[in-house]
Amino acid sequence: MDTKPQITVKGVKLAYGDFVVMEELSFEVPRGSIFFVMGGSGSGKSTLLRALLGLGVPAAGSIFYGDEDFLAQDEVQREHTLRRVGVLYQGSGLFSSMSVAENVGLPLAQFTHYKRDEIQEIVALKLALVGLAGFEHFYPRQLSGGMQKRVGLARAMALDPEILFLDEPSAGLDPISSRHLDDLIRELRESLGTTFVMVSHELPSILSIGDASIFLDAEAHTLGASGPPKELLEHPPNDRVREFLTRGGDHA
Repeated sequence: MDTKPQITVKGVKLAYGDFVVMEELSFEVPRGSIFFVMGGSGSGKSTLLRALLGLGVPAAGSIFYGDEDFLAQDEVQREHTLRRVGVLYQGSGLFSSMSVAENVGLPLAQFTHYKRDEIQEIVALKLALVGLAGFEHFYPRQLSGGMQKRVGLARAMALDPEILFLDEPSAGLDPISSRHLDDLIRELRESLGTTFVMVSHELPSILSIGDASIFLDAEAHTLGASGPPKELLEHPPNDRVREFLTRGGDHA
């Protein structure tokens, strides 16, 4: 079994000009884990996600995918690395003029040489994995928010990525839909061995399915804590972590 971290971040500094968002970020994402990036508004969660995806360049530090120095790669090498990654955006990012099948099949049409019938078979499989078998011909507007998230997840899985990045996947969902999405993520991790990196401030999701996590401290502009969310709740290292993990009541 490969025990090397899926992602290693070393001394990363995130900044916009002279304004430092976060600095001295160092952590590891265990392979096959459900890993949460936690923090309040303005803590730099989305900025970190962009850096991990190569959409923004850190002011300092290194990011490794396995043994590969992501930031040192040229454009071709970086594109090859990112083929191992899938992304579910906060708003699902579905194209309203395209059917569910067309949305899910888009990465396959763009980045593979599969024939049309082969793409249709793969799309059907991915939709079945997220509990949407038979919805190929529907359009996003015909689906609930939770179902749209599932379509977005199926599209993120289209190229069989090792890592799935999910940006606030429960945003805008009712508690039942959110819980169903959490259950699906856990099932996919267990059945496929996929590593999930999730940006979220939703406590029910963080505490129910999170294996590992980091807390971005907006006041200190650095890493405030790291570890399994439930352990951080039971033994918070500082007041800001305690306040974040006990919002809305005492969860201990």
